[in-house]
Amino acid sequence: MLDIEIIPCTDVDRATAVFHRDGFVAVSGALTPEQLAFAQAGAKRVIAEQMAAIPLDRANRGFARYSFGPQVHHPEWTQLVDLPTVLPVLDKIWGSSDYRCMGAGGDYSTPGAKIQPLHSDLGDFLKDPFGQVTCRDLPTPFIVINFLMVDFKEVNGAIRFIPGTQRSRHPIPTLEEEPERMKRSIVCAPAGTAVIRDVRCWHGGTANASDEIRPMTSAGYVAPWFRMPQYGDYMPRTLYDTLSPRAKELCRFMVEV
Repeated sequence: MLDIEIIPCTDVDRATAVFHRDGFVAVSGALTPEQLAFAQAGAKRVIAEQMAAIPLDRANRGFARYSFGPQVHHPEWTQLVDLPTVLPVLDKIWGSSDYRCMGAGGDYSTPGAKIQPLHSDLGDFLKDPFGQVTCRDLPTPFIVINFLMVDFKEVNGAIRFIPGTQRSRHPIPTLEEEPERMKRSIVCAPAGTAVIRDVRCWHGGTANASDEIRPMTSAGYVAPWFRMPQYGDYMPRTLYDTLSPRAKELCRFMVEV
């Protein structure tokens, strides 16, 4: 298990420093008990719907491992977009509040899921013809905040992160090449913890040897200077019109026209 510091969301400076050092940071206090219960209920409902339609051997992330897909149109995910507990950390990381939300989703593994290879969630979009500069030479362009819906434990498929790899130019090892220390680099934390992560940081799911489903929901944001060719989610205008002014600002590129 990876020895991590879970930082109160009010300690913005410390959370930002750890994020820049490791490529991710775990923070407490992101969700109220009511918000967590609402998010858990939404995740449970969508999991039941998806698993009724998609058998384990056809799951979209490998056997018994699923991505939620775009879910920002559901209020249980919409509530995650403009949380005043975590956005100050993003403000500090980027030195600006002019970033954008690009969607909300997450993933879950069910009992029987095997270990997932390490990967990064962002390829090199710079494509320098001289091979001198890659996206890993830049400040973080894309942050995802994952919200743990259950206690993450070694037995139930908690995520492993390799600290400091958000800027690494080394090839990501295959499962066969991966040293044991990386396979043991597992982040365990209580339900409700928010993991703020640079999507370039190497990470991967672990085997779920428990009898419970291991879900985490998420909201994603792109830097003020970064634009994706298309955003992952589209939000109905009727839902957009109900959002707070801050959430409308964050989601304005996702609203249906």
